[in-house]
Amino acid sequence: MRSLLFALLMLPLSASAFCGFYVSGAGGKLFNDASMVVLLRDGTRTVLSMQNNYRGPAEDFALVVPVPVILSKENVKTIPRAAFRRIDQLASPRLVEIPKEQCPVLGIGGIGTLGRGGGTGGYGSGSGGLGVKVEARFEVDEYEIVVLSAKYSLGLETWLKENKYQIPEGAAALLQPYVQSGSKFFVARVDSKKAKFEKVKDASGKEKSQLLLSPLRFHYDSETFSLPVRLGLVNSGGTQDLIVHVVAKGRYELANGKNVFVPTNVDVSPRARAQFGGFYKELLSRTFKLNPGAAVTEFAWQGALPPPQRMVSGGIYGVTCDPCPPPHLIDDPLARYLGVDLLPNIKTDEEVAAFTQAATLTRLHLRYTKDSAPDDLVFKLGRAVHGGIPDVKGAMTAESNRFQGRYLMWTDGCGAGNSAFGRMFSGASTMSGPQTTATELVDPFEQVITSAIPELGLTPVPLPKEPRKLPEPLPPEPEPADVTYSSAPVQGTSIEYDLPEVSGLLDPVLVKKVVHANRGQLRYCYEAALMTNPALGGKVTFAFEIDPGGAVTASSIVSATLPDENAKTCMVGRFRKWMFPKPKGGKPVKVQMGISFSQK
Repeated sequence: MRSLLFALLMLPLSASAFCGFYVSGAGGKLFNDASMVVLLRDGTRTVLSMQNNYRGPAEDFALVVPVPVILSKENVKTIPRAAFRRIDQLASPRLVEIPKEQCPVLGIGGIGTLGRGGGTGGYGSGSGGLGVKVEARFEVDEYEIVVLSAKYSLGLETWLKENKYQIPEGAAALLQPYVQSGSKFFVARVDSKKAKFEKVKDASGKEKSQLLLSPLRFHYDSETFSLPVRLGLVNSGGTQDLIVHVVAKGRYELANGKNVFVPTNVDVSPRARAQFGGFYKELLSRTFKLNPGAAVTEFAWQGALPPPQRMVSGGIYGVTCDPCPPPHLIDDPLARYLGVDLLPNIKTDEEVAAFTQAATLTRLHLRYTKDSAPDDLVFKLGRAVHGGIPDVKGAMTAESNRFQGRYLMWTDGCGAGNSAFGRMFSGASTMSGPQTTATELVDPFEQVITSAIPELGLTPVPLPKEPRKLPEPLPPEPEPADVTYSSAPVQGTSIEYDLPEVSGLLDPVLVKKVVHANRGQLRYCYEAALMTNPALGGKVTFAFEIDPGGAVTASSIVSATLPDENAKTCMVGRFRKWMFPKPKGGKPVKVQMGISFSQK
């Protein structure tokens, strides 16, 4: 039985024009055995968050993690599962729809854990001749936790078995290097009386209850920045994926292993929309085949972790990306859920916001088996890179981090009015938007790509005259029931636009198309305000200036009947991040445009 999955994110970045419309992301759900973890690092402080992916009986769950220090109850906390889903979505490789015309707009089997446990026996406070000591004992939500020290690995294995942890035979050999290095052992089991369950359907359609465990977060100080993974191999059933998100002042990579970047800026057929999950799985598999044992960097971006709402003039989702997935209410408290305020000298919202703007989120993907297991992962600071952005195909040295796995569908026309980007932004409360990606590849891989991938030695192959039938897009997934951070925003809102008044050589219809394509960002500002004022409505007339390159250099409000100042400030900030077509004549233009907000 697998016990543990880890995940978390933070990603930073600099302002840039949006390039295309966000369609879908290839997140960790594509990989059945994927474990995810999020690491925050500053100085010697590490904040480690891990998500449990256990599907057995509550009484059989147990978790053993080597840690460098004795943890107290104050060091350990549970966080919403939605925080992990959000980090995975923000950093996952993405499918992007780009119009051809210039109309820019925007388990255990995982990491260093061990144990299938169970039983209701109590913990012994002494070890007899086993050399095991219970250093701390406490409860955190549904978890009963002890922190152990040990003199002998065999004694620790025996103690765990005597206390009803069904760990595999021969675990002492894996525990030994941790015991010798002086590590402590964080041991958690579940109190079935406090555990939560959800209704799920198995392959036959039969409904059953599944244990819903809260992600765990703890922090400690250590000179070494590393992640224990060897113990997780004991329960591995075969090939296993590990996704590590690092949030720190710079991009991180392995110090004790090979590092490669995922191929990016690959052109793909429009048929990729319905099979993007399968496409990316195959791309990654071929990358690992050519680079066995490597850590594949899928994302490294500065400034993309959303800071607290009131610290951002652009609103709750005050970050830039290229392009962004739709905003979500968890963006506001996300940085604190992940533990940014546990880092040195960070307490206030101002300090949290300053860190998120300066920090880089790195996403590393590893794949291994029992026979190809890596040593515990040790991280080092890597050079800043750009890649997967306009005009930069692969990773190249830069002054800041802006790298992503990005796959491009080129479509006819401008497409702003009916783009997938617009649809994804139309519902601010959804976490993942329309599920357009099948997990299996329908077409041969070489028939999906329309540009070469030289790092994999691949060239595109034309589709046959009668290609295979594609699967129908899946309906949007409902918001999971574990959303405890905020109530959902009001749905059924309406946005109506006046034809812009343009002073200069730029078609007002094109201006309106760009605003329409970004309407989800304005809707989000409005719906966030509806949470405190359900009767809110009114019209706002915006004024903004577009420079010769198409960027917005200034934005303001001319008049407004919408009374909420936070919503208006949020909207003004959004305009400043959009790109419009370049005005003719190489001169800037000024625009005024009225936009009305109401509930249907």
